[in-house]
Amino acid sequence: MTILSSSSISGDKVVNRNGDSLGDIKDLMIDLDSGRVAYAVLEFGGFLGMGSKLFAVPLSAMQVDTPNHQFIFDQSKEKLENAPGFDKDQWPDFADRAWGSEIHAYYGVTPYWN
Repeated sequence: MTILSSSSISGDKVVNRNGDSLGDIKDLMIDLDSGRVAYAVLEFGGFLGMGSKLFAVPLSAMQVDTPNHQFIFDQSKEKLENAPGFDKDQWPDFADRAWGSEIHAYYGVTPYWN
C-alpha cells in the first residue's frame, strides 16, 4: 500500500511508458461521499504555464512510480492533446456522472463509482 499526501503529489511529473512527458499534476479531485481520489488534474502543453490546458484524468488510469516521484499514464501525447480538457478559469462539474462517464470511457477505464 502506498499513501501520499496531496501536497507531495502536486507538481509530480506524468510520463507515458515511452518516457514522453505528459505534463504534471496540478490538483487532485476527491469524491467526499466515497472518500476516493476521483481525478488527477493534469496540466499539459503550452510554454511556461501559458497556453496550457487542464485535463481530468481518472486516477485509476495512472500508476504511481514512487521511486521516481512521478506517475505513469499509458497514453500517447496525441491522445492527450485530443482529450476533453478545460481552461484554468472554467472547470467542469466533477460531480456530473454523465461527464465523468465520458472521461472514463475516453481513457478506457471503468468509472470508480461502478
